Amino acid sequence: MRLFTPTRLGDLALRNRVVLAPLTRRRADPQAVPSASAPLYYAQRADAGLIVSEGTCISAEGIGDRRLPGLWTDEQIARWRTVTEAVHARAGLIVAQLWHTGRASHPLLQAGGEPAVAPSAIAIEKDRELDGEIIPSTVPRALETGEIARVVSDYAVAAENAIGAGFDGVELHGANGYLIDEFLQDGSNVRTDQYGGSVEARTLFLREVLEAVTGTLGKERVGLRISPSSMFQSMQDSEPYVLWARVLEVVAEFDLAFLHVVEPGVSGSESHRSHADGIDSAWIRARYPGRLIAAGRYTAESAEAAVEAGQVDAVAFGRLFTSNPDLPVRLRARAALTPPDRTTFYTAGDEGYVDWPSLEAEKLLRELESGSRFERELEADLSSAEFGGSTSYSEWEAAWALSRYRRIQDA
Repeated sequence: MRLFTPTRLGDLALRNRVVLAPLTRRRADPQAVPSASAPLYYAQRADAGLIVSEGTCISAEGIGDRRLPGLWTDEQIARWRTVTEAVHARAGLIVAQLWHTGRASHPLLQAGGEPAVAPSAIAIEKDRELDGEIIPSTVPRALETGEIARVVSDYAVAAENAIGAGFDGVELHGANGYLIDEFLQDGSNVRTDQYGGSVEARTLFLREVLEAVTGTLGKERVGLRISPSSMFQSMQDSEPYVLWARVLEVVAEFDLAFLHVVEPGVSGSESHRSHADGIDSAWIRARYPGRLIAAGRYTAESAEAAVEAGQVDAVAFGRLFTSNPDLPVRLRARAALTPPDRTTFYTAGDEGYVDWPSLEAEKLLRELESGSRFERELEADLSSAEFGGSTSYSEWEAAWALSRYRRIQDA
């Protein structure tokens, strides 16, 4: 199956074409330092040809929720380095998704209670959840023209920090109604300076970010994610087909490592219909000559068909990767997939994060239950029989099986 053949995206040599999509998990600490369990979480998923990290904020200004990780302090960089080392120890590849949430932030998340920043002072229409409470979205502050160079620089510095943390490259988050996307679409950008008005003007911010980041890392280690059909967070454009055709022309000039597109029917973490459902990976492939990753409710069969047809170079999986850490192994074996648990997507702690079993972990548990393997056999090779986020990758499957077996016996 071509889905499991190698491919190359710029400088990234993938061993298969299954990509871990960027998944917000909200496990970082109040200083935006990734969880101590993050190295195990990402190592468990390193069978992917490429891992795209969860959205990682480029600055304190870019933070859009509680417990999101960042890439602007030494402490954040140091923790991310433990993650990249864990992935590389398994011969995996990982890029950092660089994120500024724009108007999706809130004064409660900003220093001094300042408004979030955006291209224009237009609020998201829907109320938002913060700390378990539903609160109104607020009107952001429109960035002054003279400030934009500083934000562009923040992307470049974060990209440099990502390489310092051991990432193999970066993906710019240009999707789902965050800052880059907000500049592109006229439902959120009504500026009258050089960054607003015409389609060409609205692509200027994206162009400047691409110039800054590729100038820092080289084009071969930079990707971009877009979601042309998504209306998540009140996104809309009056002429989406005209806009996105021009965006593709701009991006093609940079010959990026990859363009990562969210297929129609997916809006944030929800399903939907939109005014631009015709802008799918096939539409983009007809207009974009570069390397293409697609995401959005793919199955093993539909992913294989898309790759075989040459419609995409690789396929990203999101929700299924939360509950199936060894998803590429399961897809290739046509093994049963564990359904995801939405209630644990964004909660703090290890539950629903690192405690989903692999096929090997499930096999060890069955052997314990059948008596074909004894507890002492597994325990003899473990530094600790208690499973948790600090368990090493080499021991986690046995530790998980022992912990689950003993819990069953005690029930």
